[in-house]
Amino acid sequence: MGDMHGNSLKTLRQNLLSQRQEFIRKDDFIQIELKLLTNLNRFLADKKESISSVALYCPIQGEIDLRPTLLEWAKSKPKRCLALPFARPDKHLEFYQWQSNDPLILSKHGILEPNPNKLERPQIIPDCIFIPCVGWSQSSETGKNHYWRLGYGGGYFDRTLAQLRKNNPHLLCVGIGFDWQQLNDQQWQIQTHDEPLDILITESISGS
Repeated sequence: MGDMHGNSLKTLRQNLLSQRQEFIRKDDFIQIELKLLTNLNRFLADKKESISSVALYCPIQGEIDLRPTLLEWAKSKPKRCLALPFARPDKHLEFYQWQSNDPLILSKHGILEPNPNKLERPQIIPDCIFIPCVGWSQSSETGKNHYWRLGYGGGYFDRTLAQLRKNNPHLLCVGIGFDWQQLNDQQWQIQTHDEPLDILITESISGS
C-alpha cells in the first residue's frame, strides 16, 4: 500500500483516495469488484428476512456502485425498499425511500441525494446501512472482530449512527471497502467519537 505516514488525517485521506483512483483503473479491478459484489449478495442471502429496508449511497471518487445489486435485491421480494441519505446542515443524515427513476439533486459535496424541497418518498429508519470506506481498521476484543471506518472527515455517519443506534439497537451498519485499504495503528487510531461498523465487506471479507 506504500508509505502513508502523513502528518495529518487529511494527508492520509488524500493518499487513500489517490490510490483508489489508481486501483479502479487496474486490469483486474472488474474481477475484484465482482468478488466484492458476490460477498454482498452472500451477506444479503444470509440475512434473509431480518432486513427489509436498506440504505445505500450514490458512489463518488471510485466507490463501488451497489445500486444495481441492491435494486435486484429489492425487486426480488415484496415490502423490500431502498433509501438514500440526505445530508442536513447540522451534519446528520436523514434517509428517504428511493427507486431507480426518482429525481435527485447534487449536494454541496458533489453527491446525488433526495431533494428536501421536493420529496417523492417517505423518510425511514433503515434496518441496514451500507457505508463506503476511505480506509478501515480492525480490532479484536474477547474473540470478536470489530471494524472501524475512516471516512471523508465530515462526521455525518458517526453522528447519525450514534443517534440511530439509541432508537434501534438492531441496526446493521455495513462498511464497503477493499482489502488494501486496511490501516494499522501507526497509520490511524480510532477516536472516542468513532462509531464501529457491525460488519465489513471487501473482496475477501463477506461479513463480521
